[in-house]
Amino acid sequence: MKKVLLSWSSGKDSAWMLHLLRQDPQIQIAGLLTTFNQQFDRVAMHAVRRKLAEAQAQAAALPLRAIPLPWPCPNERYEAIMAEVCRAAVADGIEAIAFGDLFLADIRAYREKQLAGTRLEPLFPLWQIPTPQLARDMIRGGLRARLTCVDPRVLGREFAGREFDEKLLADLPPSVDPCGENGEFHSFVYDGPMFQNPIAIQPGEIVDRDGFVFADFE
Repeated sequence: MKKVLLSWSSGKDSAWMLHLLRQDPQIQIAGLLTTFNQQFDRVAMHAVRRKLAEAQAQAAALPLRAIPLPWPCPNERYEAIMAEVCRAAVADGIEAIAFGDLFLADIRAYREKQLAGTRLEPLFPLWQIPTPQLARDMIRGGLRARLTCVDPRVLGREFAGREFDEKLLADLPPSVDPCGENGEFHSFVYDGPMFQNPIAIQPGEIVDRDGFVFADFE
């Protein structure tokens, strides 16, 4: 069996990746790997509170490896931190890191370069699954998520906080990827087949920050 860490954003792609990998008898999931913005103590980009990511790990019955990132975090600093994370993972017997990327070749190439020479294999279990199909597979498979971050340049701010469901897919503008793979939106998963129990969440305020619209949950 291959011992694998999951790159965990708290969103739907990483959660669905966990669900799929658990069905592979050759894979042993060793834990979830999440970067946190040190200043705000939230998941980087998704802006999800640390306690909610910890609740996800508990619901998935997996350890969470929390990686604090300074804010701001220059790319060289980020790469140095992640190189140390990789060294620690190899020392713990980890053989691969799985990523939830869907089709952006430059992001995949960056991750492959990051892991080159580390003795860790990059895995991309969702790679090139057509995103309209993938989004519906998630919803019909029981995944439940809310949108935590929206890019208002491409998607109305009223989408922040909404349920990721068939109605949302129908309401998305044609130019927006159904999985938000181009950064149109990010999500937080609170229930699904990858969890032993649902996570109780309370919607908070909608905030405009750094050019994005964030929906807070606690």
